[in-house]
Amino acid sequence: MTGTRDILVEVHEYIEDGYRPVVDYNGWRVAVLNYHPELLPENLQDFQRHDETDEVFILVCGRCLLLTGDGTTTVGTIHAMDLEPGKVYNVKRGVWHSHTLSRDARVMIVENTDTGEHNSPRCMLTEEHKRRIVELAAEHGYTET
Repeated sequence: MTGTRDILVEVHEYIEDGYRPVVDYNGWRVAVLNYHPELLPENLQDFQRHDETDEVFILVCGRCLLLTGDGTTTVGTIHAMDLEPGKVYNVKRGVWHSHTLSRDARVMIVENTDTGEHNSPRCMLTEEHKRRIVELAAEHGYTET
């Protein structure tokens, strides 16, 4: 038997590693990003940017270091920002970015439903970029490997 709650409210949860969209509606999407070994500072290989939309990140629990890079065609200087739980971080359209997360991290992502590989180029990181990311992560207390 379906209760009234089931008709009025959908409940979604994603607890596995990595990224998963959980709600798509009328042009927007909510996704969950959880810890994944690929997101450890020493394992990051590339940054991405979204050419047609901003992207919003909200830390629910754990720790997330948001990494951004200036530059247009390639990643330039890399910057790091520790996300604070409950605050809304809007990465503007065209900004190179990635993340590193603690094992207990959960990040909510809000983006356009048509955000995908076709409008979100990736830029491979140089060895210098990779070293800088590991340094920034250590400076912010991300020492887990």
